[in-house]
Amino acid sequence: MTNARRHPRSTTADSVLTEVAEAVRLQEGPPGVRSVLRALRRLAPASTKDLSRATGLPVPIVAALGNELRRRGFVTTQRPSRLTEDGLDLVAQLGMDLTLDATCTTCDGRELVIPDVLDEAVRRLRALMESGPAADMAIDQSHCTAETKVRRVLALLTAGALPGGSLLLIGDDDLVSLAVAVVGDVLGAPIVERVTVVDISPEILDYIRKVSAGLGTRVETVQHDLRLPLPAELHEQHDVAMTDPPYTAEGARLFLSRAVEGLRPGPSHSVFFSFGGKSPDEMLEVQREIMGLGLVTNGFVRNFNEYEGSGILGGVGFFQHLLTTTSTAPSHAGEFSGPLYTGDKRTRQREYTCVACDARLRVGPGARWTAVAALREEGCPNCGKGPFRPGRLVPAEDPAPPAEQAPVQAPVQAPVQAPVQQAAPAPAPGPAAPVGRTYGWRPPTEQERAALAERARPYVTRQADERDLPAIGRFEAEIARVSFGEDAIDDPARWASRLGRAMEKSKEGMIVAHGPGDEPVGWCWVSINQNAMTGDRYANFRSLAVSPVDNRGDVAELLLTAGLEFCLAGGITEVVGRVHVGNVPMRTVYRKFGFDPTSLSMKLFLPEGEPEGDRAR
Repeated sequence: MTNARRHPRSTTADSVLTEVAEAVRLQEGPPGVRSVLRALRRLAPASTKDLSRATGLPVPIVAALGNELRRRGFVTTQRPSRLTEDGLDLVAQLGMDLTLDATCTTCDGRELVIPDVLDEAVRRLRALMESGPAADMAIDQSHCTAETKVRRVLALLTAGALPGGSLLLIGDDDLVSLAVAVVGDVLGAPIVERVTVVDISPEILDYIRKVSAGLGTRVETVQHDLRLPLPAELHEQHDVAMTDPPYTAEGARLFLSRAVEGLRPGPSHSVFFSFGGKSPDEMLEVQREIMGLGLVTNGFVRNFNEYEGSGILGGVGFFQHLLTTTSTAPSHAGEFSGPLYTGDKRTRQREYTCVACDARLRVGPGARWTAVAALREEGCPNCGKGPFRPGRLVPAEDPAPPAEQAPVQAPVQAPVQAPVQQAAPAPAPGPAAPVGRTYGWRPPTEQERAALAERARPYVTRQADERDLPAIGRFEAEIARVSFGEDAIDDPARWASRLGRAMEKSKEGMIVAHGPGDEPVGWCWVSINQNAMTGDRYANFRSLAVSPVDNRGDVAELLLTAGLEFCLAGGITEVVGRVHVGNVPMRTVYRKFGFDPTSLSMKLFLPEGEPEGDRAR
């Protein structure tokens, strides 16, 4: 505990809170800014995600607040963030210069600890998640971690809802049904008489049926659109229910109402409810829906749920234990036809800035990307990379910035250093080339192809598939480290997961080089894109990476040749790529294949902070 700074409360400090809150249109107002400053004081150095979890504010809001505080000199420009001397002084003036954290260090405030006996359950569930259906962001899906699944089962056991009885799951993209079955299998006997899963996704239900068949727990699956009332045979049949609904007040009301439909009549039946953090006004709506159903809160744990991919919520959500009363009744017994998911209600777009090239991109209703997760998965259309820094909210009807309509080339660092080579992604091509241009590459003749294959031996190329993802993840992680230094996302598992999602959409243009029975020694990715302005199709040369084998250059040529032949087979006549000016090896590869430079990106760094003259004023 420190108490080093003591300053009288000043109206200037209060006005800073007001100005910052107004600048980002913060619904929580000055108290929201205070909470971020308090968290920074306690957690520094802290990432945006750390601050989001500590304050309950969405990541984009925290990022916007951080940018405003940084612009005013209260937060450092270095990441992770700290308070500057002026920031520490501001905190002291606000009377918040006290660091005292009473959060339980054992459970990290979640109130439950996974016992060692269930470590095996966590490992098995993690493996099941890797082979399970992908999350659908359009319907607010974001899979909770394996640890969260086990904690939810422990919450059922701790509350006395299990063992025994019947459990109704209203939606189960989190695979809690399998968690219940796996925990029972690890403990040696089922912990529930029957689990009923109601979900709209045939993929999720098929996977649950396939996996649960050998686990000894009775799991029944019902494919059903929850916009419609529960099937009659499910009414008033279950002892306890659980749901993780769409993160809107309407979604909470509908899914909780369906849960109530399926519970036996009478008080003290449990409903376990997971939800993401919202503004006070939005949470008031949710609490009104809970009260309207005749449910009461028996327990509430912030940050209980951890999610893989729910970046806008800081990857966490709360867990609420509700109880039925004699007044409990469904609030929506009929068919539901209104907006349900977050995307259905969104009326404003948010501007995101690509950290790699400074392109400004719109995300939201009417934009090219309806969710930032889609933007991250596709990559920046200007440079193919990321990450993306959230900015201001704008009405969807406002004209989009020029950077989104016609991206301008911006610098991307993608040097080729051992152990990888890379050709960085590129923006959409410009106007059509003049008639009579010189074509820089032609397919090799049979003799040339045979000679190249001989030089590249024992390595050959083939289309990449899921078995290659670990190696591809390592390639992309090293590419990120070489390209972006300390800002790199260099976790191979995350890259493998991202490329795995891309593979689910299309493996075309994903090529690996490998030896007999060996894992890949090289990787090439060429994607087919469309110019948003002209509608013309073009190829985006995204990645080329080769391990330091003896004939590395020949393997790179083999991969790039396969990539260009893929383009020709798809009727593509223009291929674009990017390279850092200092990346001589990759520039040599480009030149060898006939790529011509079409523009020069310029970058200027300015000194940090305001000029002394401005400070004096």
